[in-house]
Parts: sequence; structure tokens; C-alpha cells
Amino acid sequence: MSSVHFPFSAVVGQDDLRLALLLNAVSPAVGGVLVRGEKGTAKSTAVRALSALLPQVDVVPGCRFSCAPAAPDPSCPDGPHQHGLGALRPARMVELPVGASEDRLVGALDIERALAEGVKAFEPGLLADAHRGILYVDEVNLLHDHLVDVLLDAAAMGASYVEREGVSVRHAARFLLVGTMNPEEGELRPQLLDRFGLTVEVAASREPAQRVEVVRRRLAYEDDPAGFATRWAGDEHEVRARVVAARALLPKVSLGDTALLQIAATCAGFEVDGMRADIVMARTATALAAWAGRTEVRKEDVRQAALLALPHRRRRNPFDAPGLDEDLLDRILDEFPDEEPDPDPEPEPGPEGPDGNGPDGNGPDDSGPGDCGPDGGPGGTPPQESGPGAPASEAEAPQTPQGSEQQPSGQENGGGGPEQAAVRAAEPFRTKMLSVPGLGEGASGRRSRARTAHGRTTGAQRPRGHLTKLHLAATIQAAAPHQKARGRSGRGLVVRKDDLRQATREGREGNLVLFVVDASGSMAARQRMSAVKGAVLSLLLDAYQRRDKVGLITFRGAGAQLALPPTSSVDAAAARLEQLPTGGRTPLAAGLLTAHETLRIERLRDPSRRPLLVVVTDGRATSAGALGGDPRELSRRSARMLAAEGVASVVVDCESGPVRLGLAGVLAADLGAPAVSLDGLRADSLAGLVKNVRTAVTSQSSHTNRRAA
Repeated sequence: MSSVHFPFSAVVGQDDLRLALLLNAVSPAVGGVLVRGEKGTAKSTAVRALSALLPQVDVVPGCRFSCAPAAPDPSCPDGPHQHGLGALRPARMVELPVGASEDRLVGALDIERALAEGVKAFEPGLLADAHRGILYVDEVNLLHDHLVDVLLDAAAMGASYVEREGVSVRHAARFLLVGTMNPEEGELRPQLLDRFGLTVEVAASREPAQRVEVVRRRLAYEDDPAGFATRWAGDEHEVRARVVAARALLPKVSLGDTALLQIAATCAGFEVDGMRADIVMARTATALAAWAGRTEVRKEDVRQAALLALPHRRRRNPFDAPGLDEDLLDRILDEFPDEEPDPDPEPEPGPEGPDGNGPDGNGPDDSGPGDCGPDGGPGGTPPQESGPGAPASEAEAPQTPQGSEQQPSGQENGGGGPEQAAVRAAEPFRTKMLSVPGLGEGASGRRSRARTAHGRTTGAQRPRGHLTKLHLAATIQAAAPHQKARGRSGRGLVVRKDDLRQATREGREGNLVLFVVDASGSMAARQRMSAVKGAVLSLLLDAYQRRDKVGLITFRGAGAQLALPPTSSVDAAAARLEQLPTGGRTPLAAGLLTAHETLRIERLRDPSRRPLLVVVTDGRATSAGALGGDPRELSRRSARMLAAEGVASVVVDCESGPVRLGLAGVLAADLGAPAVSLDGLRADSLAGLVKNVRTAVTSQSSHTNRRAA
């Protein structure tokens, strides 16, 4: 790979992305950028090119933590520093790999020297390298939770703390956080999402001429990176000079009361949580004015700031589409027009005085019902929004009688009745945790018990490779018997490498939650399928919060389909679920066998991630599909095969009505799993389900052992 980055000014299109990055170059206090978009849209190219536009940094010579000579950090591990002349160097752009260890991010202490010599032998990490520069995380949504926690702490405090059994090191860590992600691979934790000041959505251009120019420039760069950079050097110099000028102008920009009212009204009108959005919008609008060469903030600056700072803060759950209702934004801003000179004489003050709040003033006349603002007017109730992020009204609308949903659509599914159109999911609800029994060793998450690098300490062992978590008591216990033989004479403990003990910890892991959903004709009634989709959507939301991978299998008609291969994107699963039609016979065995094959393949790809199978059905089996034979017997044999392999399962019983066959309970017994009704999935009625999962698996295992004996 060439050491010469693609020039920032040579990036074709992507105006919002380039603007957001430049605003952070003008005012790092804006808080960084999150770039969301499909692969191959120049996300990483633009971010890597930004560092060349940043002004040089004045640092203390020889300081590994980039202290400023004018105000060195008093707690710098390389300090104390004397005030004096510094050395200029380019601003750094440090990349944090997704698979990096915590020691690589925050730095590492030499534990052996710390115990034996009492010195802080500290090797700085990436946070120290990124101080006063850019910290870039590609695929930030795939970052491990423990690294996300470290980033959150550093971003909140502007410092990094390294704690190792009573030995503490602190250093400044203020950086511009830039992340890129493909939403198809999973969403970002809300806590980290809110730390990004701005967000932009990028997509490949659909204009042939622009796509041709992208290819032309990329090929030219790859043929001669240095020559290509030289050809764009003039444009780069102009952009860099404009950034420097905007930085110099920034302290002179005035953020007037009108602009502050526009910002506050916008954040309130869009019901944004907290006050960080108001602060980020104010800083962004100020940077926009400076970038435009103005000393006052205008309405267009506030509007652009809202489009960059609010979309990711509007999401109430991971299934909400990011974005803003621009019509609502314009209505809010129109309530607070910029103050401009008026060539006409001002009208006489109205009865309410010169503040313009009366019917004859300059403010809005609230005497009639047609003049309400975007929030319904003073004291009014906000109306339901129609833009992205608004609550779905279809789930709250009166349900259509079931009989009206049985109109044929002209397409048969295995002779079991016509296909029905997809229906909207009911409102999701909070569920209790389902977990896999036993102790795993999978990826860090929040569902099942597992041996992890983080969590509560449960014991000690000899380290396998580099020591990361010292078990102090076990280390001292191992070293104590040998002190006389090692010639100990002072107070310090003579510790050797063989004495060190690694702490073993227990935390939580993420699992593969594989949904097998019955979409046959028996599930086709609108109310019933809407409730089923709502339940699955609730479990998907729970899987998102617990950092699971998810997969979706549907079965109807003549067979089963892997609608979504295992992925970290619960958004994709929710979208496939929303579009799911129903109709046809019920090939339950095909659904279970498809689940078995999917889990087999996934075990080869990710052997440490344990699965949890969630079967959503009424238990009917009316079709054997291409397998042939008795459908019910086939389904029971398929279930027993899954149980014999120890797959933890839960059956969600969708049967309703006064007369029930109890077939889902039979399926649950064959799977060695608990059966729970749709209503039983709710958090207030799911107590004991986890215990039932463990009990059922244990019971099934005992039963299998007795049969083998």
C-alpha cells in the first residue's frame, strides 16, 4: 500500500461527508464524525486524507504523550515538563483495529518491574498516540464492548487511566473520534453513538458521469500515487489555507440569541434526549459560519447543523430509520426568523406590547387554530410525526376482522391456501433474558455466562502468553516460598516470571440467536401474525442489546428458507421480518432441518459462539415437502436430532382460541425446551424461563442417557 494518501480534494461527490470532516478540522470541539454507508463509498479514503489538512501540532520535544509546551500536562508520565520552546510535527491519524487488545489501546504496564522495583514502566497505547490528533476506527460497530467502554471513558474525561492492582498511570487523551461503519453488519451501542458529534449517510452515486470520474481518478492514483498527489497539491493547499483561516475566525463568530432559540427549539421539537445535541449544534453552526467566512450564525447554519448533529440522536431503538423530517425542521426554524434590516417602517405595537406576541405584533398569532407551530403552539400537545422515527400508527389502528384477510391473491402455496400480504408487526415489548446453559467461551456480549477477559474474578492460572490481568494474591503466594533462596534482603518482593498468575474471570458472552418462524396459512390472520411479528421483533431488540448475532428461517408452503444468514445486523432481520408474507401448508420438519444445517455451518465458521434456537409456531405439521412421509413424525425426529446435539431451544407457542391442540408443547418436549406463549414472553410474565431452559436441557440429557443405558 502506498504511503501517499489519496488527496482529500480529489474525492468525488460525498459533499456531506467532506463538510462534516472539515467542520471538525475547523473546530475539534464539535466532537467527531460517524460515517454510515455501504461498502466502497470512499468512507475510509476521505477520513485518511483529512489528516493532511490539519494544522501542525506544537509538542514538547521527546514527550511520548504530545504535551503542549505552553500548557504541559502536570500528570504526564514523561513529565514534569518545563515551559519552553516546542517542536512542530504533523497531526497524527491513529487507526484502532477492531481486533485490538485493551493493552494496545490504553498502553501496558510492566507488572514484574512494578512489583519488584516499584517503578511505573509504562508503554503508551493508541490513545496516547492520538492525543491532539485523530483516532480513526474503521468498522466501529464491530468493536468489542470492553474497547467501547474505554473509548467512552476517554472521550468523556479527556484522559486515559491505566489501573493494574494499585499501580495507576494517567495521561491526557483528547482526540477527534472518527468512525466508519456499514449498517448491514450491525448497529452501534447508543452510548458510543451519542459521543459522535456529527453523523453522515453516504451512498454510491447513481449518476454514470460521476461514477466514471470516480473510476478515472482512482486508477490514476493507483498508477502513480505521488504524481497524482502532486497534481492535486494546489487544491489541497487551498483547502488547508481555508481551514487555517476558519480556525482563526472561529473565536470571533457571534452566536446570537436568535440562533440559540432556533437550536433549542429544534432539539425540543425533535424530542432529542439530553443537552449534548444542543451543545453540538451550537458548535457546528459556529464552525459553519467560520467556514463560510462570516462572523454571525444564520438560520441556514442552524439548519445544516441539525441535519448533521441530530439524525443519530433521534433513534429510539435500532429499528428506527435514521434521518430528520426536513419539513418539520423548516417549520420550527420559520418560527424564529433571522433578524434582518427592514426597509419599511415597523408597524405600531399591538395590544400585547412591543414584543410582537399579540395579534398585531411580529410574532405568531396564536388566536386561531390554524397558526400552531410545529409542536402544536404554546401549551399544545405535539402531534404525531409523519417522518422517519415517528411511531408506527398501523399497529395502533383498529384491527381488521380476520375474515377480511382471507381474500385470495391468486398464488397458492403447496395447496394450503392463498398467500397473504405481509402485515405490520405489533408494538415491541421488553422481554426477560433467555440464555444458553453452561459456561461458554464465546465473543464478549451480554447474554450467557462465559469465561471472558472482563468480569468478576473467579480464580487464577499461569498465563498463556502475555499477562493481561494480574491476580496479585496468587502471584504473591507463588513467590513467597522462594524469597530466602532468591536472596531477598530488602523490603521489595523478589518476583520472577514463573510466579506471575493470570486472573480468570467470568462475564457474559454473545450468542447466535436463530429464529425459526412459522409463516404458513394457519398463521395468516392479521391479528395473529401481527402479534407474532411483534414478539419476534421484541426478541430481536433484546438480541441487539445483548450483542448477539441473529439469523432468520421461515417455513411455509413446500419448504423452508434461510431468509437471513447469521449476521450482527438486527436491522436486516427486522426488515426481512416486516416483509414476510404468509400462506400455504406447514412444513415444520423442513424448518427444523434448515436450522440444523445452518447451525452446522455456523459452528465451522464461529465455533466458540453458542446457539440459541427460538422456534415460533403453533406446532402444526401438515406438509412433508420434498422429504416425503408423515409430516408429524418427520418434525418430531428433526426436533430430537437437534436435542441430541445439545442445542438450547425455546418454543414460542402461537396457538390461540378456545380449543387448543397443544402441539407446540409436544414439539418443545422433543426439543428438550420450554414452551412459552406469546403473552408469556413479556418481562413481567417470563420469570423462571431461563431456569426452565436449563431444567429442560438437563432433563433431556438425563433421558437420553437412560435410553442409551
